[in-house]
This record gives sequence, C-alpha cells and structure tokens, in this order.
Amino acid sequence: MPKLRLHPFALAAALLCGAALAAEEPAAPDAGVMPTVVVKGEAADGYTVRKTASSAPLDLSLRDTPQAVSVVTRAQMDDFQLNSISDVLQQGTGVTVEKIETDRTYYTARGFDVTNFQYDGVGVPFVFGNVGGEIDTALYERIDIVRGANGLMSGTGNPSATVNFIRKRPTGMLQASAAATIGSWDKRRVQADISGALNESGTVSGRVVAVRQEGDSHLDRYSAERDVVYGVVEARFAPGGTLTVGHASQTNKTRGGLWGALPLYYTDGGATDYDTGTSTSTTWARNKTGDKRSFAELEHQFGDGWRARATLSRNTAEQRGKLFYVYGTPDRATGLGLYAYPSLYDSDNKQTLFNASAGGPFSLGGRQHEVSFGGAWSKSTIQDISHYGQGIGTPLPSLRDWTGAYPEPAWDAYTDGSAYEDKRKSAFAAARFNLSDGVKLIAGINRTKADSAGTAYGASQFKSASKSTPYAGLVYDLGRDVALYGSYTEIFNPQSETDAAGQTLRPMHGKNAEVGVKAAWFEQRLNAAASVFKTRQRNTAEQAGMTGAKAYYRGVDAESQGVELDLSGELARGLQASAGFTVLSIEDAAGQAVKTYLPRRTLRLSATYQALPQLKVGANANWQDDIHRDEGGGTVIRQDAYATLGLMAQYELGKQVSLAVHLNNVTDKKYLTSLYWSQGYYAAPRNASATLSWKY
Repeated sequence: MPKLRLHPFALAAALLCGAALAAEEPAAPDAGVMPTVVVKGEAADGYTVRKTASSAPLDLSLRDTPQAVSVVTRAQMDDFQLNSISDVLQQGTGVTVEKIETDRTYYTARGFDVTNFQYDGVGVPFVFGNVGGEIDTALYERIDIVRGANGLMSGTGNPSATVNFIRKRPTGMLQASAAATIGSWDKRRVQADISGALNESGTVSGRVVAVRQEGDSHLDRYSAERDVVYGVVEARFAPGGTLTVGHASQTNKTRGGLWGALPLYYTDGGATDYDTGTSTSTTWARNKTGDKRSFAELEHQFGDGWRARATLSRNTAEQRGKLFYVYGTPDRATGLGLYAYPSLYDSDNKQTLFNASAGGPFSLGGRQHEVSFGGAWSKSTIQDISHYGQGIGTPLPSLRDWTGAYPEPAWDAYTDGSAYEDKRKSAFAAARFNLSDGVKLIAGINRTKADSAGTAYGASQFKSASKSTPYAGLVYDLGRDVALYGSYTEIFNPQSETDAAGQTLRPMHGKNAEVGVKAAWFEQRLNAAASVFKTRQRNTAEQAGMTGAKAYYRGVDAESQGVELDLSGELARGLQASAGFTVLSIEDAAGQAVKTYLPRRTLRLSATYQALPQLKVGANANWQDDIHRDEGGGTVIRQDAYATLGLMAQYELGKQVSLAVHLNNVTDKKYLTSLYWSQGYYAAPRNASATLSWKY
C-alpha cells in the first residue's frame, strides 16, 4: 500500500489562510451591505430538514410534499461514518443496494433500478444504470431520496427513485473541520472542510473539501484508494444576485477488484459456500475511475418573493481497467469447471447540462399561491472500448486453491465497444394552489424530447421519443401537525432495443400513485410518514430470442405495490433517529412474482443518544427478508433473511476535539451482498474504526 498523500489539503490550507485574514476585521454594519442569501445546502444538526425541492420545484416542507421523500443529513452521515453513496442509500427507506462487484453497484427502489442521480436538482439518468466506483459523500450537506416516478424533475428514467445530492455551500462565518480515521484492514482516511468569507465585506465566500482514503479489504488481493477535492466560491452582487462557481474531482484506484463475482452453485445444483474473503481476481487486475463535475450557477432573488436561477454543468467520467472475469459452474468434488475471460476496458463519457427556472408567489381568488417554470438541455457522449485478452476459455484451478496467479495476457484477441450521443431537452411548469386554509393542490407537467444515435457493441443506439408527463398531488391538513396526501406521477424512458421484426421498441412508461399521511412535530424537528403506493412500469425491454448472433427483445410489464413507513428527526431531547420499513410485492402482467432477488420487506434503523454532555452513543440496524434467484433446471440460489448491527460512541476530549469509535456487523453475519446477477460475493465480516475529529 502506498504511503498516505496529503496533497489535496494544500488547497484547503490556502482557503483557510484567506478566510482567516478576511475574518480578522469584520465589516461594520452598514445599510448598504447586501442581505444574506439562504443557500441551497441547508445545514441540519439533526436527522431531518424542514424543506426540500427535490420532488417539485416549489418551496415545500416535507409534510406538504405529496410524495415519499427521505433525507439523510450531514449529521447522520457523520455519526455513522456514511462516507459513500452506498453507505447512505443502505439507510434509505425502501432502497436496496445491490453490490454486484467491488467496483460497480446497482440501486433499486419499489422494484426498479434507480438511475436518476441529480446534483442540486440538476441531472439526467445514468446511461448504464449502475455506479462505477464509490461516490464519496464528504462534499454534500444532505442527500434526498424521492421515491416513485419523478418525471416533473427528471423528465426520463424509471419509476423507482431519484437521488438528489445537495452540495455543501460557502458560509459567511469562518468554520473548519478535519478528521483522521484508522480501521480494519489497514483503512486510513483523512479529510478537511474549510469555509468562510474571502473579503472584508463578506460578499465573497469560499469552501474547500478534501479527502484521501486508502486501505485493504476482507477480500483476497483487493485494495482501494480514493482522492476527492471540491472547491466552491460564492459571490453576492447587486441586491439579490448570487454567482456560484464550483468544481469537484474524485479518483478511485483499485487493485484486485472483482469483474463478475463468485459462482453461487455447483453442477449438482447445490449452493457453494466459500470463505468470506474468497475472490476470483488476479494479482494484476486494476481499475481506475475518474469523475469531474464543474458548475456555474447564477441566481437572483427579486424583492417581491420571485426568484430566477440558471445552472451550467460540465461532467466527465472515465475508466481504465484491466479486468478478469471468471465464468462456468464448478464441480462440488474437484472445484473444477471455471474458465478465464480477461478484458482491458477504457471509457470516456462527457456531459453538458443547462437548466434555467423561475418562480414565485402570485394571487388568485383572494389567496396566495406559488408557481415555478423552466427548461433544461443536455448532451452526453459515450465512448468505450473493450480489448479482449488472449486465453479466453482457459480452464482455471479450483477457487479453494486460487491465489490470483494468472499471467497477464496480450490484449489483442479482438475488440468491441460503443460510440454514441444522447441529447435531451425539456420544459416544465408547476404550481401550488392554496384552495383553502387546509387544502393544497400541487400540479405540474414536464415535456421532454430525447434522441440518441450511434452503436454499442454492435447494436444500434438510435432512439427518438418525446412525451409529456403530468404531476398531481393533493394535501389535506388534519391539524397543525398532520396532513393526508395523495399523488399521481409519471415518467418515461426511450429505448434502443429492437423486436423480432427489427422495429425499435416504444419507450418504457412508468406510473406511480400513492396516498398517505405525514406529520411534522416540534417545529418540524421530527417528521413522519406512512404511505401506500402502486407503481407500474410498462414495455421494459427484455431479451426474447436470437436471430443468428443478434438478440431481439420484447416489451414486458411489471407492477409493484406496497407500504412504506418513514420517521426521522428528534424523538426526545438528545435522541436523534431515522427509521424506515417497507413491504413490497412485484408481479408481471400475469400476476407472477418477478425480481425475486429483491427483498420484499426491509427495515432500516439508526439512532444516537447524547448520554452525557461529552458522550454520544448510537446504533444502526438493517434487516431484510429472504431472497432467491431461479436459475432454471431446478437450481435456485437463496439468501436467507438476515440483520446487521452497527454500534458507535463519540466522546468530546475538549471543546473542539472528539474521538469516535465504530463497530460494524457486530454479530459477524455472513451473507451475500446481492443476487442481482447469478454470481455474488460475501459482505465484510465484523470490523472497526476510530476517528479523531477537530472543529472550529
């Protein structure tokens, strides 16, 4: 393992010096000083927030949002060391984290893949449906999870969920923090976060966040490094005007990573049972992913409550990997029957997005209402190439004897890849009507046109579709704290697959209807919700056969329905909690259960208690019921129901310094991370970490 490098923190130190100089002589109060603008990344000391615009582009509290929304705040992320997006979503109500490999992960909600990931409300669906490399969460103030179809804000995608990353923003007052973590398998992590004014008047402020993480793993031969840097500057000019410019960069490097995973059954149909650390990787396997995101945001707050905002974003993602896939079914007695499939993979993806919106209050019928409207445009280019290595199909020894000692091949067997372009443009309008003192109607519509052209591994990526998706929600107050709600939302997604006649399949169409009750107590420091939902996804492409060497597809329908319970915030003085319970069913058009690899019931619990003025203790628990995957021929892969438990304790050594200890998978439960594919691997056994933190 290379020595820990601290070079990202040079940027943080530079900002700290500038902020400190600006803070030495605070400006005297003056009538000409511009008013403070409330930033989007609202800091929360607890486990909930008062408002969110992730479901609709309106100024709505969680209670008044007629759709299921969960929020994971900065406080919860810090308490439980939720340093990656997988850690965060594992705590989200109704979300399952499908870790199919060490460096790729799928997420699902309400039975469908989550592909919509936004940053401050701006984004388009992922091309491949999965996340390559772990997204670090140090850059974000909170992460919102909107469940169900979200066509009003996303335009296209699946009726599963939208994940909205709310970035950290500069603060007017100087603040700084740093932390160092050591843990099992030689884990080491250092991070810093510095923010403050950059001039004497306080009209310009900045913030820098930097992270360096590295460590080995419970998996044989696997190690990972992560470097993250984020910088943002905010300038206020003229009354009500704000310009924000930021850039974030994350690089992940792994050695010995899995491409594919372990075989899960023998030739006799029985389940395999390897040691927890077993891996199919080689000693030369490498993977590097790089993600860069730049944005410029111009916002103006008008004196009458109206506001306008325009955002330009430029994103790039690249991957360079030497990968080793193992396929086949082993014999129970000998372990033989596995074969090699090496590949060299390169990809370069670029994305440009522009989003503009305006909104504010208006009067109608003697009441105040709110309206918002805007448009978005995006262009994405996707290029990747796979160089397949010599020796594909080479027999391998039993995994019981596997050490990863397989010679790196020449990468000249053959090549294949993708090159295509995706363009999308949309317009939306939404309004909240106060029909009476206790009844609110939220209505909106999104019109999106999506076009793609090019090829991917020999298959055409041509698709062109446009559709209008409605949004309707009603909130009925039962009192000051409690409200009933109902909503109907839609979403669609163009498809490039063709049927047996060579015709491109019609777009996938998703619908979501839900009703429920929400409550906000103690001045919105505690939020709760209970909902019943039905989600339909129609005409999703599914392989139906082969014509020669070319696959053809058909459109299939699926429906999920269920119940979700959600609670977050301060239950009592010093007691913060987040809890979610989901019951789900997923069936096809014939009423048969599908996607049985997804749990039908999940429970998420997290809580901390300030036991003493200097001592905070906490626990989190995740439970899911049993899952299985039918491989045909009487072979069924199963994962029994299981629960995991984590514990934490934090002690303040002084006013600015604290020490925290975390223990994960306390019961040392052995379980598979996913049955999304016909291969899988085992989650980490019991492990621990200690973090020393400083705050100013």
